[in-house]
Amino acid sequence: MEEEIMEKSNYCLNCKLKPCSNKGCPLGNNIPLFINKIKEERYKEAYETLCETTVLQAICGRICPHKKQCEGACVRGIKGEAVSIGELEAYIGDTAIKENYDIPFSIYSLEDEKLSNKKVAIVGGGPAGLTCAAFLARKNINVTIYEKYGYLGGLLVHGIPDFRLQKQIVEETVNKIIKLGIKVNYNMELGRNLYLEDLENKYDAIFLSFGANKSIKMGIEGENLKGVYGGNELLEYNLHPDYKGKTIAVIGGGNVAMDSARTIKRLGAKRVIVVYRRSQNEMPAEEKEYLDAKNENIEFLFKTNIVKILGNTKVEKIELIKTELIKKDDDKRLSPIEIEGSNYIIEADGVVMALGSKTEDFVTNLNLKLNKWQNIEIDEFSRTSNDKIFAGGDLVGSKQTVAWAAKSGRDAAKNIIKYLEC
Repeated sequence: MEEEIMEKSNYCLNCKLKPCSNKGCPLGNNIPLFINKIKEERYKEAYETLCETTVLQAICGRICPHKKQCEGACVRGIKGEAVSIGELEAYIGDTAIKENYDIPFSIYSLEDEKLSNKKVAIVGGGPAGLTCAAFLARKNINVTIYEKYGYLGGLLVHGIPDFRLQKQIVEETVNKIIKLGIKVNYNMELGRNLYLEDLENKYDAIFLSFGANKSIKMGIEGENLKGVYGGNELLEYNLHPDYKGKTIAVIGGGNVAMDSARTIKRLGAKRVIVVYRRSQNEMPAEEKEYLDAKNENIEFLFKTNIVKILGNTKVEKIELIKTELIKKDDDKRLSPIEIEGSNYIIEADGVVMALGSKTEDFVTNLNLKLNKWQNIEIDEFSRTSNDKIFAGGDLVGSKQTVAWAAKSGRDAAKNIIKYLEC
Protein backbone atom coordinates (compact mmCIF):
# COMPACT_ATOMS: atom_id res chain seq x y z
CA MET A 1 0.00 0.00 0.00
CA GLU A 2 2.75 2.47 0.97
CA GLU A 3 4.60 1.73 -2.27
CA GLU A 4 1.48 2.51 -4.28
CA ILE A 5 0.87 5.72 -2.29
CA MET A 6 4.46 6.80 -2.83
CA GLU A 7 4.11 6.23 -6.57
CA LYS A 8 0.93 8.32 -6.67
CA SER A 9 2.46 11.11 -4.61
CA ASN A 10 5.55 11.24 -6.85
CA TYR A 11 3.22 11.77 -9.82
CA CYS A 12 2.42 15.25 -8.43
CA LEU A 13 4.38 18.06 -10.14
CA ASN A 14 4.28 20.30 -7.05
CA CYS A 15 2.93 23.22 -9.10
CA LYS A 16 3.74 26.70 -7.84
CA LEU A 17 0.36 28.08 -8.93
CA LYS A 18 -1.49 25.23 -7.18
CA PRO A 19 -4.72 25.21 -9.25
CA CYS A 20 -5.82 22.09 -7.35
CA SER A 21 -5.80 24.14 -4.13
CA ASN A 22 -6.69 27.61 -5.36
CA LYS A 23 -9.34 26.71 -7.93
CA GLY A 24 -10.41 23.16 -7.19
CA CYS A 25 -10.58 22.70 -3.42
CA PRO A 26 -13.41 24.52 -1.60
CA LEU A 27 -11.35 24.39 1.58
CA GLY A 28 -8.16 25.64 -0.06
CA ASN A 29 -6.11 22.70 1.24
CA ASN A 30 -2.40 23.11 0.49
CA ILE A 31 -2.38 20.03 -1.72
CA PRO A 32 1.14 20.20 -3.25
CA LEU A 33 2.67 20.73 0.20
CA PHE A 34 0.92 17.84 1.93
CA ILE A 35 1.73 15.55 -1.01
CA ASN A 36 5.36 16.66 -0.86
CA LYS A 37 5.40 15.66 2.82
CA ILE A 38 4.18 12.21 1.77
CA LYS A 39 7.03 11.97 -0.73
CA GLU A 40 9.42 12.64 2.15
CA GLU A 41 7.57 10.10 4.34
CA ARG A 42 6.77 12.85 6.85
CA TYR A 43 3.20 11.72 7.37
CA LYS A 44 2.50 13.58 10.60
CA GLU A 45 3.61 16.83 8.97
CA ALA A 46 1.38 16.05 5.99
CA TYR A 47 -1.51 15.64 8.43
CA GLU A 48 -0.67 18.89 10.20
CA THR A 49 -0.53 20.68 6.85
CA LEU A 50 -4.05 19.50 6.08
CA CYS A 51 -5.17 20.42 9.60
CA GLU A 52 -4.51 24.07 8.80
CA THR A 53 -7.62 24.05 6.61
CA THR A 54 -9.64 20.90 7.39
CA VAL A 55 -10.37 18.38 10.14
CA LEU A 56 -12.20 15.88 7.91
CA GLN A 57 -9.30 14.41 5.93
CA ALA A 58 -10.28 10.73 6.09
CA ILE A 59 -13.84 11.67 5.08
CA CYS A 60 -13.31 14.26 2.34
CA GLY A 61 -10.59 12.07 0.88
CA ARG A 62 -13.23 9.41 0.30
CA ILE A 63 -16.46 11.16 -0.64
CA CYS A 64 -15.66 14.56 -2.15
CA PRO A 65 -16.41 14.90 -5.88
CA HIS A 66 -12.70 15.07 -6.61
CA LYS A 67 -12.99 15.08 -10.38
CA LYS A 68 -15.18 18.17 -10.16
CA GLN A 69 -12.99 19.84 -7.55
CA CYS A 70 -9.26 19.34 -6.83
CA GLU A 71 -8.53 16.61 -9.39
CA GLY A 72 -10.58 18.46 -11.99
CA ALA A 73 -8.18 21.41 -11.69
CA CYS A 74 -5.01 19.26 -11.63
CA VAL A 75 -2.46 20.21 -14.32
CA ARG A 76 -1.66 16.54 -14.84
CA GLY A 77 -5.25 15.98 -15.85
CA ILE A 78 -4.98 18.24 -18.92
CA LYS A 79 -3.17 15.62 -21.00
CA GLY A 80 -3.60 12.52 -18.88
CA GLU A 81 -4.72 11.23 -15.52
CA ALA A 82 -4.97 13.68 -12.64
CA VAL A 83 -3.07 13.11 -9.41
CA SER A 84 -5.07 10.86 -7.04
CA ILE A 85 -5.53 13.68 -4.54
CA GLY A 86 -8.55 12.19 -2.80
CA GLU A 87 -6.84 8.85 -2.24
CA LEU A 88 -3.73 10.57 -0.87
CA GLU A 89 -5.77 12.71 1.51
CA ALA A 90 -7.70 9.66 2.73
CA TYR A 91 -4.40 7.86 3.29
CA ILE A 92 -3.13 10.65 5.51
CA GLY A 93 -6.45 10.77 7.37
CA ASP A 94 -6.30 7.01 7.93
CA THR A 95 -2.67 7.23 9.04
CA ALA A 96 -3.59 9.92 11.56
CA ILE A 97 -6.27 7.62 12.99
CA LYS A 98 -3.95 4.61 13.05
CA GLU A 99 -1.02 6.50 14.60
CA ASN A 100 -3.28 8.55 16.89
CA TYR A 101 -2.09 11.94 15.68
CA ASP A 102 -3.85 14.75 17.53
CA ILE A 103 -5.28 17.78 15.79
CA PRO A 104 -2.76 20.52 16.61
CA PHE A 105 -3.80 23.66 18.48
CA SER A 106 -1.03 25.86 17.11
CA ILE A 107 -2.70 27.26 13.99
CA TYR A 108 -3.54 30.66 15.45
CA SER A 109 -1.49 33.40 17.09
CA LEU A 110 -0.73 33.38 20.80
CA GLU A 111 -3.69 32.54 22.98
CA ASP A 112 -5.95 35.47 23.81
CA GLU A 113 -6.92 35.21 27.47
CA LYS A 114 -10.16 37.06 26.76
CA LEU A 115 -11.31 34.34 24.34
CA SER A 116 -10.63 31.52 26.80
CA ASN A 117 -13.56 32.81 28.87
CA LYS A 118 -15.96 32.85 25.92
CA LYS A 119 -18.62 30.20 25.35
CA VAL A 120 -20.14 29.18 22.00
CA ALA A 121 -23.07 26.83 21.38
CA ILE A 122 -23.25 24.86 18.16
CA VAL A 123 -26.59 23.36 17.17
CA GLY A 124 -26.00 20.40 14.86
CA GLY A 125 -23.05 18.03 14.74
CA GLY A 126 -22.69 17.50 11.00
CA PRO A 127 -19.70 18.54 8.82
CA ALA A 128 -20.30 22.29 9.25
CA GLY A 129 -20.89 22.08 12.99
CA LEU A 130 -17.94 19.78 13.65
CA THR A 131 -15.58 21.93 11.61
CA CYS A 132 -16.75 25.13 13.29
CA ALA A 133 -16.38 23.51 16.70
CA ALA A 134 -12.84 22.35 15.96
CA PHE A 135 -11.60 25.72 14.71
CA LEU A 136 -13.15 27.50 17.70
CA ALA A 137 -11.75 25.00 20.21
CA ARG A 138 -8.28 25.41 18.71
CA LYS A 139 -8.53 29.06 19.78
CA ASN A 140 -9.24 27.82 23.33
CA ILE A 141 -12.89 28.89 23.20
CA ASN A 142 -15.35 26.82 25.26
CA VAL A 143 -17.52 24.97 22.75
CA THR A 144 -20.64 22.90 23.34
CA ILE A 145 -22.38 20.98 20.54
CA TYR A 146 -26.12 20.31 20.85
CA GLU A 147 -27.02 17.31 18.69
CA LYS A 148 -30.47 15.97 17.79
CA TYR A 149 -29.33 12.33 17.69
CA GLY A 150 -27.30 10.17 20.02
CA TYR A 151 -24.26 10.45 17.78
CA LEU A 152 -22.28 13.10 15.88
CA GLY A 153 -21.65 13.26 12.16
CA GLY A 154 -25.06 14.17 10.78
CA LEU A 155 -25.39 13.19 7.13
CA LEU A 156 -21.96 11.54 7.30
CA VAL A 157 -23.69 8.85 9.35
CA HIS A 158 -27.32 8.84 8.25
CA GLY A 159 -27.06 10.37 4.79
CA ILE A 160 -24.21 8.43 3.21
CA PRO A 161 -24.48 4.62 3.00
CA ASP A 162 -21.86 2.50 4.71
CA PHE A 163 -20.70 1.08 1.38
CA ARG A 164 -19.48 4.57 0.49
CA LEU A 165 -18.27 5.77 3.89
CA GLN A 166 -17.67 3.39 6.77
CA LYS A 167 -19.18 4.56 10.04
CA GLN A 168 -16.00 3.67 11.92
CA ILE A 169 -14.08 6.25 9.87
CA VAL A 170 -16.64 8.90 10.84
CA GLU A 171 -16.50 7.88 14.49
CA GLU A 172 -12.69 8.01 14.63
CA THR A 173 -12.65 11.41 12.90
CA VAL A 174 -15.28 12.78 15.29
CA ASN A 175 -13.30 11.47 18.29
CA LYS A 176 -10.26 13.48 17.20
CA ILE A 177 -12.37 16.63 17.06
CA ILE A 178 -13.99 16.01 20.46
CA LYS A 179 -10.52 15.50 21.99
CA LEU A 180 -9.96 19.22 21.48
CA GLY A 181 -12.05 19.70 24.62
CA ILE A 182 -15.47 20.07 23.02
CA LYS A 183 -18.54 19.25 25.11
CA VAL A 184 -21.50 17.46 23.55
CA ASN A 185 -25.14 17.31 24.64
CA TYR A 186 -26.94 14.56 22.72
CA ASN A 187 -30.65 14.11 21.97
CA MET A 188 -31.27 17.87 22.01
CA GLU A 189 -33.60 19.17 19.32
CA LEU A 190 -34.59 22.75 18.60
CA GLY A 191 -38.24 23.37 19.37
CA ARG A 192 -38.59 20.17 21.39
CA ASN A 193 -36.21 20.36 24.35
CA LEU A 194 -33.83 23.08 23.14
CA TYR A 195 -34.67 26.76 22.60
CA LEU A 196 -32.68 29.59 21.06
CA GLU A 197 -33.71 32.04 23.79
CA ASP A 198 -32.13 29.81 26.46
CA LEU A 199 -28.93 29.46 24.43
CA GLU A 200 -28.75 33.23 23.92
CA ASN A 201 -28.84 33.74 27.68
CA LYS A 202 -26.13 31.16 28.33
CA TYR A 203 -23.65 31.63 25.48
CA ASP A 204 -21.66 34.47 23.92
CA ALA A 205 -22.43 33.27 20.40
CA ILE A 206 -24.43 30.54 18.67
CA PHE A 207 -23.76 28.67 15.43
CA LEU A 208 -26.68 26.93 13.72
CA SER A 209 -25.70 24.00 11.50
CA PHE A 210 -28.49 21.45 11.79
CA GLY A 211 -28.81 21.11 8.02
CA ALA A 212 -31.73 21.05 5.61
CA ASN A 213 -32.76 17.49 4.98
CA LYS A 214 -36.44 17.66 4.03
CA SER A 215 -36.91 16.29 0.51
CA ILE A 216 -38.27 18.72 -2.08
CA LYS A 217 -41.49 17.69 -3.78
CA MET A 218 -42.39 18.36 -7.42
CA GLY A 219 -46.07 19.09 -6.91
CA ILE A 220 -47.15 16.65 -9.60
CA GLU A 221 -50.30 14.53 -9.70
CA GLY A 222 -50.07 11.34 -7.66
CA GLU A 223 -47.23 12.50 -5.43
CA ASN A 224 -49.30 11.70 -2.33
CA LEU A 225 -49.91 8.08 -3.30
CA LYS A 226 -48.61 5.28 -1.09
CA GLY A 227 -45.17 4.29 -2.35
CA VAL A 228 -43.80 7.80 -2.95
CA TYR A 229 -40.82 8.54 -0.71
CA GLY A 230 -38.28 11.26 -0.09
CA GLY A 231 -34.69 10.16 -0.70
CA ASN A 232 -33.30 12.23 2.17
CA GLU A 233 -35.74 10.70 4.66
CA LEU A 234 -35.12 7.15 3.46
CA LEU A 235 -31.40 7.55 4.03
CA GLU A 236 -31.68 9.50 7.29
CA TYR A 237 -34.19 7.32 9.12
CA ASN A 238 -33.33 4.04 7.36
CA LEU A 239 -37.00 3.04 7.43
CA HIS A 240 -37.17 1.28 4.09
CA PRO A 241 -40.22 -0.59 2.81
CA ASP A 242 -39.92 -4.05 1.32
CA TYR A 243 -38.42 -3.58 -2.15
CA LYS A 244 -38.02 -7.25 -3.04
CA GLY A 245 -39.18 -8.01 -6.55
CA LYS A 246 -40.31 -4.42 -7.13
CA THR A 247 -39.50 -1.72 -9.67
CA ILE A 248 -38.52 1.60 -8.10
CA ALA A 249 -38.01 4.88 -9.95
CA VAL A 250 -35.56 7.38 -8.42
CA ILE A 251 -36.02 10.95 -9.63
CA GLY A 252 -32.88 13.11 -9.67
CA GLY A 253 -29.22 13.07 -10.61
CA GLY A 254 -27.30 14.02 -7.47
CA ASN A 255 -25.53 12.01 -4.80
CA VAL A 256 -28.77 11.44 -2.85
CA ALA A 257 -30.27 9.89 -5.98
CA MET A 258 -27.23 7.64 -6.46
CA ASP A 259 -27.13 6.64 -2.78
CA SER A 260 -30.87 5.96 -2.73
CA ALA A 261 -30.76 3.92 -5.94
CA ARG A 262 -27.80 1.81 -4.84
CA THR A 263 -29.25 1.24 -1.37
CA ILE A 264 -32.64 0.19 -2.79
CA LYS A 265 -30.98 -2.18 -5.26
CA ARG A 266 -28.95 -3.76 -2.46
CA LEU A 267 -32.16 -4.23 -0.47
CA GLY A 268 -33.59 -6.49 -3.16
CA ALA A 269 -35.42 -4.37 -5.73
CA LYS A 270 -35.87 -6.13 -9.07
CA ARG A 271 -35.31 -2.93 -11.07
CA VAL A 272 -34.11 0.51 -10.06
CA ILE A 273 -34.52 3.21 -12.68
CA VAL A 274 -32.96 6.65 -12.24
CA VAL A 275 -34.89 9.36 -14.12
CA TYR A 276 -32.92 12.55 -14.78
CA ARG A 277 -34.10 15.46 -16.89
CA ARG A 278 -30.64 16.42 -18.14
CA SER A 279 -27.84 14.31 -19.65
CA GLN A 280 -25.21 12.31 -17.82
CA ASN A 281 -22.70 15.14 -18.35
CA GLU A 282 -24.86 17.53 -16.35
CA MET A 283 -25.39 15.20 -13.39
CA PRO A 284 -24.38 16.75 -10.04
CA ALA A 285 -23.34 13.30 -8.81
CA GLU A 286 -19.70 12.33 -9.02
CA GLU A 287 -18.87 10.26 -12.11
CA LYS A 288 -17.58 7.45 -9.92
CA GLU A 289 -20.95 7.20 -8.15
CA TYR A 290 -22.72 7.02 -11.51
CA LEU A 291 -20.37 4.31 -12.79
CA ASP A 292 -20.71 2.32 -9.57
CA ALA A 293 -24.49 2.52 -9.89
CA LYS A 294 -24.36 1.31 -13.51
CA ASN A 295 -22.10 -1.57 -12.48
CA GLU A 296 -24.76 -2.56 -9.96
CA ASN A 297 -27.31 -2.86 -12.80
CA ILE A 298 -29.14 0.36 -12.04
CA GLU A 299 -30.83 1.74 -15.15
CA PHE A 300 -30.74 5.39 -16.27
CA LEU A 301 -33.23 7.38 -18.29
CA PHE A 302 -31.49 10.63 -19.25
CA LYS A 303 -33.19 13.69 -20.75
CA THR A 304 -36.41 12.41 -19.25
CA ASN A 305 -38.73 13.95 -16.68
CA ILE A 306 -41.63 12.61 -14.62
CA VAL A 307 -44.94 14.38 -15.11
CA LYS A 308 -47.45 12.16 -13.29
CA ILE A 309 -47.63 9.24 -10.84
CA LEU A 310 -50.49 6.85 -11.57
CA GLY A 311 -52.43 4.53 -9.30
CA ASN A 312 -55.58 4.26 -7.20
CA THR A 313 -54.18 4.27 -3.67
CA LYS A 314 -50.58 3.28 -4.35
CA VAL A 315 -48.01 3.73 -7.11
CA GLU A 316 -48.70 1.53 -10.12
CA LYS A 317 -47.22 3.42 -13.07
CA ILE A 318 -45.45 6.68 -13.87
CA GLU A 319 -45.84 8.97 -16.86
CA LEU A 320 -42.60 10.28 -18.29
CA ILE A 321 -41.74 12.83 -20.96
CA LYS A 322 -38.58 13.28 -23.00
CA THR A 323 -36.63 16.55 -22.81
CA GLU A 324 -34.12 18.44 -24.91
CA LEU A 325 -31.38 20.69 -23.56
CA ILE A 326 -31.05 24.31 -24.62
CA LYS A 327 -28.73 27.13 -23.65
CA LYS A 328 -30.36 30.12 -21.96
CA ASP A 329 -28.54 33.42 -21.87
CA ASP A 330 -28.58 33.78 -18.09
CA ASP A 331 -27.98 30.12 -17.26
CA LYS A 332 -24.62 28.42 -16.76
CA ARG A 333 -26.16 24.97 -17.19
CA LEU A 334 -28.13 23.68 -20.13
CA SER A 335 -31.84 23.88 -19.40
CA PRO A 336 -34.21 20.95 -20.01
CA ILE A 337 -37.29 21.67 -22.14
CA GLU A 338 -40.03 19.05 -22.38
CA ILE A 339 -40.71 17.73 -25.88
CA GLU A 340 -44.41 17.99 -26.61
CA GLY A 341 -46.07 14.68 -27.44
CA SER A 342 -43.15 12.52 -26.23
CA ASN A 343 -44.99 11.23 -23.15
CA TYR A 344 -44.93 7.53 -22.33
CA ILE A 345 -45.84 5.33 -19.37
CA ILE A 346 -43.85 2.66 -17.54
CA GLU A 347 -44.80 0.39 -14.66
CA ALA A 348 -43.40 1.15 -11.22
CA ASP A 349 -44.10 0.05 -7.65
CA GLY A 350 -42.53 3.05 -5.98
CA VAL A 351 -41.05 6.49 -6.60
CA VAL A 352 -38.22 8.16 -4.67
CA MET A 353 -37.91 11.93 -4.94
CA ALA A 354 -34.23 12.88 -4.78
CA LEU A 355 -34.36 16.37 -6.24
CA GLY A 356 -32.73 18.30 -3.45
CA SER A 357 -33.66 19.33 0.06
CA LYS A 358 -35.05 22.22 2.06
CA THR A 359 -35.19 23.30 5.69
CA GLU A 360 -37.61 21.83 8.20
CA ASP A 361 -40.83 23.74 8.83
CA PHE A 362 -39.84 24.79 12.36
CA VAL A 363 -37.15 27.09 10.94
CA THR A 364 -39.88 29.65 10.26
CA ASN A 365 -40.45 29.88 14.03
CA LEU A 366 -36.88 30.86 14.94
CA ASN A 367 -37.48 34.60 14.45
CA LEU A 368 -34.59 34.77 11.99
CA LYS A 369 -34.74 36.28 8.52
CA LEU A 370 -35.18 33.69 5.75
CA ASN A 371 -34.62 33.98 2.02
CA LYS A 372 -37.16 32.99 -0.64
CA TRP A 373 -36.05 29.34 -0.44
CA GLN A 374 -36.67 29.31 3.32
CA ASN A 375 -32.97 29.08 4.09
CA ILE A 376 -31.66 31.15 6.96
CA GLU A 377 -30.22 34.36 5.54
CA ILE A 378 -26.68 35.30 6.52
CA ASP A 379 -24.38 38.19 5.66
CA GLU A 380 -20.76 38.00 4.47
CA PHE A 381 -19.72 37.36 8.08
CA SER A 382 -21.90 34.24 8.50
CA ARG A 383 -24.20 36.25 10.76
CA THR A 384 -28.00 35.96 10.79
CA SER A 385 -30.47 38.76 11.42
CA ASN A 386 -29.68 38.22 15.11
CA ASP A 387 -26.14 39.54 15.71
CA LYS A 388 -25.39 36.83 18.25
CA ILE A 389 -26.45 33.95 16.00
CA PHE A 390 -24.39 32.63 13.09
CA ALA A 391 -25.36 29.90 10.63
CA GLY A 392 -23.83 27.73 7.91
CA GLY A 393 -23.98 24.59 5.80
CA ASP A 394 -27.11 23.38 4.03
CA LEU A 395 -29.19 25.47 6.42
CA VAL A 396 -28.11 28.62 4.58
CA GLY A 397 -28.19 27.05 1.12
CA SER A 398 -24.47 26.47 0.64
CA LYS A 399 -23.35 24.02 -2.04
CA GLN A 400 -24.33 20.54 -0.99
CA THR A 401 -21.02 18.75 -0.62
CA VAL A 402 -19.17 17.91 2.58
CA ALA A 403 -16.22 20.14 1.65
CA TRP A 404 -18.46 23.18 1.09
CA ALA A 405 -20.28 22.50 4.36
CA ALA A 406 -16.94 22.24 6.16
CA LYS A 407 -15.76 25.49 4.58
CA SER A 408 -18.97 27.15 5.74
CA GLY A 409 -18.26 25.97 9.29
CA ARG A 410 -14.64 27.09 9.18
CA ASP A 411 -15.59 30.52 7.83
CA ALA A 412 -18.18 30.86 10.58
CA ALA A 413 -15.58 29.99 13.22
CA LYS A 414 -13.27 32.74 12.00
CA ASN A 415 -16.15 35.22 11.96
CA ILE A 416 -17.29 34.20 15.45
CA ILE A 417 -13.75 34.69 16.73
CA LYS A 418 -13.69 38.23 15.30
CA TYR A 419 -17.09 38.88 16.88
CA LEU A 420 -15.92 37.65 20.30
CA GLU A 421 -12.73 39.71 20.11
CA CYS A 422 -14.69 42.97 19.73
